[in-house]
Amino acid sequence: MAQHTVYFPDAFLTQMREAMPSTLSFDDFLAACQRPLRRSIRVNTLKISVADFLQLTAPYGWTLTPIPWCEEGFWIERDNEDALPLGSTTEHLSGLFYIQEASSMLPVAALFADGNAPQRVMDVAAAPGSKTTQIAARMNNEGAILANEFSASWVKVLHANISRCGISNVALTHFGGRVFGAAVPEMFDAILLDAPCSGEGVVRKDPDALKNWSPESNQEIAATQRELIDSAFHALRPGGTLVYSTCTLNREENEAVCRWLKETYPDEVEFLPLGDLFPGANKALTEEGFLHVFPQIYDCEGFFVARLRKTQAIPALPAPKYKVGNFPFSPVKDREAGQIRQAAASVGLNWDGNLRLWQRDKELWLFPVGIEALIGKVRFSRLGIKLAETHNKGYRWQHEAVIAHASPDNVNAFELTPQEA
Repeated sequence: MAQHTVYFPDAFLTQMREAMPSTLSFDDFLAACQRPLRRSIRVNTLKISVADFLQLTAPYGWTLTPIPWCEEGFWIERDNEDALPLGSTTEHLSGLFYIQEASSMLPVAALFADGNAPQRVMDVAAAPGSKTTQIAARMNNEGAILANEFSASWVKVLHANISRCGISNVALTHFGGRVFGAAVPEMFDAILLDAPCSGEGVVRKDPDALKNWSPESNQEIAATQRELIDSAFHALRPGGTLVYSTCTLNREENEAVCRWLKETYPDEVEFLPLGDLFPGANKALTEEGFLHVFPQIYDCEGFFVARLRKTQAIPALPAPKYKVGNFPFSPVKDREAGQIRQAAASVGLNWDGNLRLWQRDKELWLFPVGIEALIGKVRFSRLGIKLAETHNKGYRWQHEAVIAHASPDNVNAFELTPQEA
């Protein structure tokens, strides 16, 4: 694989020498950073099983190498990338897989480790959606996910990816992550905080990632991260799981942030070791039980993952001062809901009790039941999926509902050949 020239500030190299365990080679670190990043994908099991995906793509000549920490993840090599970019393949456009860097699959693996089965989950910094869609697949589109993104433009990208993957158990919000501890105290079974960071681990994808790097900026970012993890910890219910992750390598933004939380809440924070997360995880294990992934260890991006449990409740923060506004939807009455469900079933659209019908004017929506407790506490940018619009002759079923809930075994479905598709 070709080399590319990565820019390294001298102070960064000094910092990495100090941060890297003696068991790792600094020369191997530099060599790994100069190699282009291996491409990787994650099969969207909401739409296709891994076995069926492998069978479907077998004639394509793709070389798929399993990723140890994600059963649905594969490193991918293709001979015809220039002729047809991976993102333009039919399988990607139809949501059968997500292009996702291998190390970024680690946080969700940690979130669901040891049989953890949360029913209400928050992804604090969700865009562009790789981890939100991975969480939804692990939850099998059940329960509820609050996916938050601070950037307004990224919210649109997040929604597009959620829709493409056929996900219906997500509510989108557009806030700074600091608000949730006060707005929704102790309401989530699990929270993923993939925190904004200095991005030191992404140089294999972006050789100029460190152009604006400085030790001072690391400290400023770490201060923000401490505020975010404190807010997330307040929003986590007692007994719940919090995963903190970054795509950076310095200890100030990683171990030190987690230790600060433990020092702030010594009786309420329990670190959960990740050494058994997958075979070989011990190669990246810190003394606290975190995973500090330098790029040469697994030939991927640099990454950091910590998992902790909230052992007991903590004092609430002052209530937020912002106004949520009126919620413009109302629940559909049972009798009418039954009629709508019957009409939907006649065209192959079905859903389970995890979703409930709501109405706004002539619009019919499906909202995850698990998100209803948050109504009136936060303002949603997008909630659930739009099922249909009513008109004089019946219903106009919506594309995103068909993507998420249509069965291929109904009379209105027919199969296309690859050439027809």
